[in-house]
Amino acid sequence: MLKGFKDFIMRGNVVDLAVAFVIGVAFAAVVNAVVAGLITPLFAAIFGEASLAGVGNFEINGAVFSIGLVLDAVFRFIAIAAAVYFVIVMPLNKLAARSRKDEPVGEPEGPTQIALLTEIRDSLKK
Repeated sequence: MLKGFKDFIMRGNVVDLAVAFVIGVAFAAVVNAVVAGLITPLFAAIFGEASLAGVGNFEINGAVFSIGLVLDAVFRFIAIAAAVYFVIVMPLNKLAARSRKDEPVGEPEGPTQIALLTEIRDSLKK
């Protein structure tokens, strides 16, 4: 049982996934800091509030609704998604396209495996 678990953990794709998760969490922290320190205060200043959480607050029968909290979450999501796309996905797609361009297209040069086997068979018959 432990050997099977060790084999599962030591597979390349599981280790790669763990590394990607750790890097993703660290990257999200950087993007969140940029959003919280620069972008959110900019939008809050446009609305004339100290923070985005103070924008669009209203109360109905004692329940407080905050449109600003939703806007803040949306801005953070969009910022992280854009950063991941432009910093990670787009460069990887360019690398993948470049590597596909370098690969030979079409049939490999020389006789196919079937042609070689046919030739061997014919030689053995003689």
